[in-house]
Amino acid sequence: MAKYQRRGAERAILRALKNLGGSASRDALRDSIVEDPDSGFTYEDVFNKIMSKNGHKYNPFEFDFNFGINNLYATGYVEQPERMKDVVLTEKGRLRSSEKFPTAKEKKIVDKYWTDHVKLNREKRKAKAKEVTEPTEEEDDETSDTDAWKSELIKQLNSFTPRKFESFSRLLISKMGVKIDAKLGKIQSHDHGIDGFGYFESDEFRTTRVAIQSKKFANNAVSEPEIDKFKGVMDGFNAEYGIFITTSYFTDAAKQKAVKGSKSVTLIDGRRIAELVAKFQLHVTPVETFTLDDYYFQKD
Repeated sequence: MAKYQRRGAERAILRALKNLGGSASRDALRDSIVEDPDSGFTYEDVFNKIMSKNGHKYNPFEFDFNFGINNLYATGYVEQPERMKDVVLTEKGRLRSSEKFPTAKEKKIVDKYWTDHVKLNREKRKAKAKEVTEPTEEEDDETSDTDAWKSELIKQLNSFTPRKFESFSRLLISKMGVKIDAKLGKIQSHDHGIDGFGYFESDEFRTTRVAIQSKKFANNAVSEPEIDKFKGVMDGFNAEYGIFITTSYFTDAAKQKAVKGSKSVTLIDGRRIAELVAKFQLHVTPVETFTLDDYYFQKD
């Protein structure tokens, strides 16, 4: 695996925001960046973690990603970012080409923004002066708290037995509106080549047959042959579409294969599992916290 090279993510973020209609969550932006072949970032770049000198794992892309959003705010491309809220394009962001960022003038604005930012943090934290012009990796905490549970979730799912993971997959998919078949919905993968079967009723009261496949992959991506094999099994059950769920991710070829032909397959990777677990609060407990405002840092 090639080592991640730190680089600006502003253009990739702008492209993603425009592809998503001008407003999106940080999770949606990351997913869009991965799916965009011209973003300059791969799945491994965006989501893989590395070991720091201090012995803890971190995701170096997050620093480029969060710096990028703040740089876009400083130069007027996005509205002021807020924790846990969507990133939103401004009129300038909608009209300007992402390829033109940054101009020489914008570079100066960015440099001044981070210089002022560091000075403000020094005053608030009453810290000793540090000769830096932008936050260090240790200062970037935008996602450390909010995303830690997601990494822990995937770690625990990968520790599940195949039987328990298949059961979890059926539970999650049932929350998505698929009614699991009393008989076929609980078969094991070694029996028939699928991990579940159910029915989905649309708003028009049309019922469709759904085949379910689940795979734990700690380090490898799900490739095209896996999707092709699943589609073949779907035919044996006369399923009209399928859902393939994995703790890992899907290759580009697998994504293309999933939507080819008359029967499509919905792909749910590790990141999307976490989003769905949060959405349905599936065996998780939401925790609220507080941050101190300027009052606690101001002098008398």
